[in-house]
Amino acid sequence: MSNQIVRRTFLKYCVLMTGSVVSGTYLLSSASYAAQSGKPLRILVVYFSMPETDNPHNMSREEENSTVVINGKVLGNTQYVAQLIQEMTGGDIFRILPQKPYPTAHRTLVDLAKEEQDQDARPAIQGKIESPEAYDTIFIGYPNWWGDMPMILYTFLEQYDFSGKTIIPFCTHGGSGFSRTIRTMQDKQPGATVIRNGYSLSRSRMERAPSGVAEWLKANWTEKIRKKP
Repeated sequence: MSNQIVRRTFLKYCVLMTGSVVSGTYLLSSASYAAQSGKPLRILVVYFSMPETDNPHNMSREEENSTVVINGKVLGNTQYVAQLIQEMTGGDIFRILPQKPYPTAHRTLVDLAKEEQDQDARPAIQGKIESPEAYDTIFIGYPNWWGDMPMILYTFLEQYDFSGKTIIPFCTHGGSGFSRTIRTMQDKQPGATVIRNGYSLSRSRMERAPSGVAEWLKANWTEKIRKKP
C-alpha cells in the first residue's frame, strides 16, 4: 500500500450525535438547535460525488485524489464530507446521480465534464427529493470541475425551487475553492438565502474533514440559521 493511500485511509469513521466531541470541538446538532430556538430545524444534505473507483486497492494517483477509504469502503471526497455533515446535523441525505452513469476513467471523465460545460448541458438526474417543501435548510455539496459546479448541479438547481429556504454550499476541489459557484447558486435560486461562508476542502487535505467540518458547523452553521426569521 502506498504512503498516499495510507494517508487517505482513515481507520475509524466517527458517527457524531448531539453533544459529541471531535478533536475537542463541541457540536450543536439539529436537536440542540431546536432546544435553544424552540422550533425544529428540518435539514437536507444534497450532494454530487464522483469517485473514480470503488476498489480500495492498487489505486492510481487520480483515483486516490478523488476518494477516501473508510474501513475498506471507498467514498468520493464530496460524499465523505456530505456524510459527515449529515451525521453531525441529523439531517436527511440525498445523492444526485445521473441517469446515464459517468465514466470512472479519469481522462474520460475530465473530458466529459469539460464537454458538458462547453455545451451548457443539463444531464438528467435519477430520482427526486421526496417532499422538498418539508425542509428549510439545504446543504448542497459538489466537486469543483473546471472552475464551476458540475453541470448536473445546474440540472438540480433548475429542477427545484428553494425560495424561502437557506442553502449552505460545500465543495471539494484541487486548489480552486468555490471559484464563482456560490454566486452562481444564488443566481439559480434567487428566492433562497445562499450562505456565502460555505465549507470548501482541498482533495489533498481530506484527513482534516472531520475536525474541519465540526469547527465550521460550530462557528458558522448555528449562527447563520439562528438569524433566519
